[in-house]
Amino acid sequence: ARCMPLLADPDRMRDIGCAALDVLRAEPRADPDRIAAVGYGTGGAIALELGRHGVDLRAIGTVNALTTGRPGEAARIRCPVWAGVGSEDPIMPPAQRDAFTAEMQAAGVDWRLVVYGGALHAFHHPPVDHAVVPGVGHHPLHAQRAWRDVVGLLAECLPVTD
Repeated sequence: ARCMPLLADPDRMRDIGCAALDVLRAEPRADPDRIAAVGYGTGGAIALELGRHGVDLRAIGTVNALTTGRPGEAARIRCPVWAGVGSEDPIMPPAQRDAFTAEMQAAGVDWRLVVYGGALHAFHHPPVDHAVVPGVGHHPLHAQRAWRDVVGLLAECLPVTD
């Protein structure tokens, strides 16, 4: 109930993402030239909106958030985008995956999409002791794989230097 209105408001997501970046950039140990945005679910949608907003990022990673933006705004993304989603995710179904990949392709973005076979929405999240939204389910193997893929994206785009 809290996420859906936010996901429908790209400007609000951008405001939240930019506020988080302001906090990060104020950290003396942060290197403002080596920032990536990675998020799961709504956080991934915010990461994508930062890119569509033209924020200077080295990479964008999103798990379970294949949101599409306003026409033409993906052309502002100037870094690689990695996205991961479960094949059985009813919240991010094949039509949503197709719309996301079409948007990235049309904008000339360096993008990758990994579809994890048999995984539902929020497959990365460990089981909880209360009812969850239908279509949500933990998949421990794919959760580990997605994390390794995110780490690989960061290693590629933010290599460790001495």
